[in-house]
Amino acid sequence: MLPLIVDRQVADVVYGSRFLGRPHRSLYYHHYFANRLISLLFNILYNQTLSDIEVCYKMFRREVLREVHLTSDGFGFEIEISAQLSRVRHWRIYEVGISYYGRGYAEGKKINWHDGIKAILYLLKFRFSPIVLGGQSGRLR
Repeated sequence: MLPLIVDRQVADVVYGSRFLGRPHRSLYYHHYFANRLISLLFNILYNQTLSDIEVCYKMFRREVLREVHLTSDGFGFEIEISAQLSRVRHWRIYEVGISYYGRGYAEGKKINWHDGIKAILYLLKFRFSPIVLGGQSGRLR
């Protein structure tokens, strides 16, 4: 992720993707399907091509973070920050594969279907409501 921002200087934002990387642990199909569905809906609503919107690994240049104004906590963060970056349209967003070793419920996984419903609601909320960026509010593209 770092070489795209620092060495090659082609990216302002780099997302990891559990679906592009190897190796990864095969776990629950319903979780995989829900992640793909949320990413698909995000891509449709925000005109993007990201494969894994809910991934933990995200890297930003400092200038990007200065422009972002977050209001969410929890899993809403993932969609809110991606929504703001996508709506602004001047940041160069890249995606790279990462290695992923998921946890089972016995190992501490806590996400369930309620979180998927919340994610869909966040997709709609951040797409169709005014957002605040860099101290200015207003409706963006």
